[in-house]
Amino acid sequence: MRNCVVIIAVLLAASLAALAGKEETLEQLKARAESARPEERPGLYTEIARRQVEAADQLYAAGKVDAARAAVGDVAAYSEKARDSSVRTGKRLKQTEIGVRKMAVRLRDIKRTLAFEDQAPVQAAIDHLEQLRTDLLSRMFGKKEEK
Repeated sequence: MRNCVVIIAVLLAASLAALAGKEETLEQLKARAESARPEERPGLYTEIARRQVEAADQLYAAGKVDAARAAVGDVAAYSEKARDSSVRTGKRLKQTEIGVRKMAVRLRDIKRTLAFEDQAPVQAAIDHLEQLRTDLLSRMFGKKEEK
């Protein structure tokens, strides 16, 4: 009996490790975000935007400027969705702000490696992310409405 319990525990641990090792593709994550509960969306949208930042970095390094610009556009769009969802539900405001700040810093690092003519879209995305951060910080620390 004891051996059976040990075997089941080992199999369960192995299957959980295998499931944890599988990372969702970006398209799967986007689909899951659209169908997720509203309070889960900010985290999913932030993760999508973070992945797009890394994709943009790799694409710029590979010389695929148009695809990289599209990825930077997705960063701004999904960060905005994360902000909207977070403000609407009042959940994950702090985590969303931290994620947006880290993405803005990463985009600044990427911008420094680019040719001058490729920097404008990245700077526009950085400016947009900073505005989103300001909105989130205002929501967290601004004046509270009286009820």
